[in-house]
Amino acid sequence: MPEAYKLVDHVYDAVVVGAGGSGLRATMGLAEAGLRTACITKVFPTRSHTVAAQGGIAAALGNMGPDHWTWHMYDTVKGSDWLGDQDAIEYLCREAPAAVYELEHFGVPFSRTPDGRIYQRAFGGMTQNMGAGPPAQRTCAAADRTGHAMLHALYQQSLKHDADFFIEYFAIDLIMVDGACRGVVALCMEDGSIHRFRAHAVVLATGGYGRCYFSATSAHTCTGDGGGMVLRAGLPLQDMEFVQFHPTGIYGAGVLITEGARGEGGYLTNAAGERFMERYAPSAKDLASRDVVSRAMAQEIREGRGVGKERDHIHLHLDHIDPRILAERLPGITETARIFAGVDITRAPIPVVPTVHYNMGGIPTNYWGEVVTVRDGDPDAVVPGLFAVGEAACVSVHGANRLGSNSLIDLVVFGRACAKRIATLVKPMTPPPPVPRDSADFAIARVDALRHARGGSPTARIRLAMQKTMQANCGVFRNAEVLDEGCARIDAVYQQMADIGLADRSLVFNTDLIEALELENMVAQAVVTMHSARARTESRGAHMREDYPARDDENWMKHSLAWFRDGRVELGTRPVHTWTFSDEVEYIRPKARVY
Repeated sequence: MPEAYKLVDHVYDAVVVGAGGSGLRATMGLAEAGLRTACITKVFPTRSHTVAAQGGIAAALGNMGPDHWTWHMYDTVKGSDWLGDQDAIEYLCREAPAAVYELEHFGVPFSRTPDGRIYQRAFGGMTQNMGAGPPAQRTCAAADRTGHAMLHALYQQSLKHDADFFIEYFAIDLIMVDGACRGVVALCMEDGSIHRFRAHAVVLATGGYGRCYFSATSAHTCTGDGGGMVLRAGLPLQDMEFVQFHPTGIYGAGVLITEGARGEGGYLTNAAGERFMERYAPSAKDLASRDVVSRAMAQEIREGRGVGKERDHIHLHLDHIDPRILAERLPGITETARIFAGVDITRAPIPVVPTVHYNMGGIPTNYWGEVVTVRDGDPDAVVPGLFAVGEAACVSVHGANRLGSNSLIDLVVFGRACAKRIATLVKPMTPPPPVPRDSADFAIARVDALRHARGGSPTARIRLAMQKTMQANCGVFRNAEVLDEGCARIDAVYQQMADIGLADRSLVFNTDLIEALELENMVAQAVVTMHSARARTESRGAHMREDYPARDDENWMKHSLAWFRDGRVELGTRPVHTWTFSDEVEYIRPKARVY
């Protein structure tokens, strides 16, 4: 270990990496169970990206009309284009109402109906009667700041139960011993010291890697650090080709306009003023699933019906809605549109375009949050001591396409499940297994090499090349030619990492170093995403191949796996779970996915 680095040791029962919705729910649950719990986070908890979630959290409460958790399950399976694991989806939808009521008791200030119940709005793909009925108002909302309200409540609960927070610490690498996770190594961003956290369990709740793309609704902190650590540990990521484009990112800024805007009656128009979604989704129209709406918008633009001088975006209308309703239910959107688009939504439409928003793929887990990998022929073998939750994980409840408002419920249901599982495995205050004396050396060597890197390629230049490659070659529409070119381009970007150069000030300030560490995490995931997309020769959910326009259940009803070793991608598969969690609901068989 270089002399310049101070190594500080910590011992805990469990360590959570990330303080968004899933990380805080896991942290709270672990601390509540009496386990010594540390939460490592590179930003202050209430700045985690969950704070930006606007529209709401899905649960079949039935406050605004008939609803049932089995209807929610059906919609989620259909939304996933039958790539979701139905045992995990059943667990999500069964547990959702209790999880929302729990949030209410934690202090989340949900909007209310006149009789005092939690207000629920319509979201895309949510229906009554197993898809046969009208839209279901299933999305519980705190105006259009639901994630913000959740994050503050969960952070307060975690503090109440005496969890320890290590704020502005950057997790570098996992400590793996004989195939088991024994802890994590982190960098204190304030003073550059290295911290080794030993624990019985490590929970990765590091969010998605949306910043691999040039235009994304993600915060600049969304760099997929957990996925990068998992790949370096020799473990696979799952279903990485499935990247969701949200239909309504503000044109030119990428800032999100919640689906709740359409749930409150907003609609999309093209240059002719036509409500074109009626042609693509005759029943659901503007509230079809996100992949369907995004492709419809992209198709309108491709065929020359986009709006604006360049005819390269679409209009979202809210100007027909009573301004008092907008002020009550969409106050944040009113402000966002004014700041980022210069639009008064009571008088004019918002310019929007499909924008990268969510990663369906991630670290493969079961519904307890335990990380799984293919080992000795077992596709569900558990990696001892390692867990993942939230957008960093692939449970898989979202399959090939996530329904709006299913992400926030994913965070709290599986954050809680993970904490419950660890509490059954770990006895409080028992020493974790020992680790080798050199267990932090690999992480420290990486940091030291980057800190002193003086190649000819600045971090920002490599990052921009990665983002533009992903945007151009792994977008809404894909084909073999575009993906072959993309694989060559993204592989070349990865090779540039050997020539990375940081400014001399990185020896004093950590800013350049942190960005370079984040880029290492992102570029590895960009490579496996592009190669996984090229390998899947079908169209399913968010993965649309123009040269393979049909879904191919016979050959591709399976999860893709991708390992990244020595700069090379190795691909594999594992089966989709076609069984249910209990006898209360039967397996939902595949059929055509239309809205």
